[in-house]
Amino acid sequence: MEQRDWPLTGAHFLGRMESAVLILVGLVLVMVALLLLGSSCAVLYRSVVEHVIRREAIEILDSVLLVMMTMEIVYTVAISLRSHTLVAEPFLIIGAIAAIRRMLVITATTAEGSDMPAIEHFRNTLYELGLLALTVMAMAVSIYILRKSQKLYPANGGAAQPEEGGAGPHGHD
Repeated sequence: MEQRDWPLTGAHFLGRMESAVLILVGLVLVMVALLLLGSSCAVLYRSVVEHVIRREAIEILDSVLLVMMTMEIVYTVAISLRSHTLVAEPFLIIGAIAAIRRMLVITATTAEGSDMPAIEHFRNTLYELGLLALTVMAMAVSIYILRKSQKLYPANGGAAQPEEGGAGPHGHD
C-alpha cells in the first residue's frame, strides 16, 4: 500500500512546485510590464515636453503593445495556476498583438532607406504586410471559433471558464 502513496505524494509535490514557479514567473512578468510602462510614460512625457511626439509615437506605441503582450502572458500564467491546463486563446491573442506590432514597425520604418532597389524593397514590404495581415485574420478567426466552441461545448472549455459571479478579467466569455 505504501508504494501507491509515493506516486500521489510525488505528483502533489511536483504540482506545488509548478505552482510556485508559475507564481514567480507571473511576478517577474508583472515587474517587466510595469517597468516597460513606466519607461513608455517617461518617453511620452519627454516627447511632449520637447515637441517630438510625432517622431517618438511609434516607439511608444510599440512599447505599450509589448506591455499588453506581457500582461496577456501573465493572464495565461494565472489560468495555468488555477486550472493546471494550457489554454490556447491567450497565445492567439499574444500572436495577433505581436503581428500588429510588427506591422506598425514596418510601416514606420518603410520611409527609411534600404540597400535594395526601391521597387524591390516596396514589393518585399507589401508581401510581409500582407502575410502579417493574413496572420492576424487567421488568429482572429481562430479566437472566434474557440469562443464559439466553448459556448456550444461548455464541458470542453472548462479550463477557461470564469469564477462564479461574472465574466473573466478579459471579457473572453
